[in-house]
Amino acid sequence: MLSPFDYLIWCAGFLAGIYVVVCSLTRKQFMRYLSVHVYILATAAASVAQFVILRDYGFSSHQYKYAYYYGDCLLTVLLYLVVIGLYSHVFQELKASRYLRVATVMLLLGVAGFSYLVVRHNQHNLTGKFVLELSQNLYFVGAVLTYGLWVAVLKLRETRARLIQLVLAMGVYFSAFAALYALRNMFPNFAFLHGIPPLLGVWLPMAWAYTLTRIPEEARLAPSALAAEAR
Repeated sequence: MLSPFDYLIWCAGFLAGIYVVVCSLTRKQFMRYLSVHVYILATAAASVAQFVILRDYGFSSHQYKYAYYYGDCLLTVLLYLVVIGLYSHVFQELKASRYLRVATVMLLLGVAGFSYLVVRHNQHNLTGKFVLELSQNLYFVGAVLTYGLWVAVLKLRETRARLIQLVLAMGVYFSAFAALYALRNMFPNFAFLHGIPPLLGVWLPMAWAYTLTRIPEEARLAPSALAAEAR
């Protein structure tokens, strides 16, 4: 049974996401960061679906477990595409979008293939194991890609404050989830670890809400400030 705190966390994340989308639409900035907004809308839809299934079938039901893990896998793929979208923004002056799209597909297929090889000997619930393994691997790949993106930001002396904040938020989110999966594998009986994902799930849309609504697109950081953030 969910506690009032669980409902509060769910509502906060849902409302923060909707707030971002509405503000972007009213300011005609929805297409500027399309992958971010698609992810937010998908997260809101998944949250509503999971809430309905949880209400009708309960927390321990197979229906809720399938909805949670399959929804999380889809959202992780979309979040991976958000990172690639940020790469496109950083490298837009180099006109490398075509190469980024090819690399995106190849890397995603590679991660999916590796995940299948890891679980293929487990014939019992193969699909469920594959989905869980794919999500976990994509979080680690996303963390590595975000660190690479931050290096590119520094090397190219990117100064767009909004873009930098989006990259930093993704770095924190992916790093936290990668560490969480590692801790779960080492300490599977630590119950408090299961309460962290909902908190991260509400933190990311709130961070994006602040970035996309409070930091103007034309805002720039001084190179000295960027170097200070790197340290």
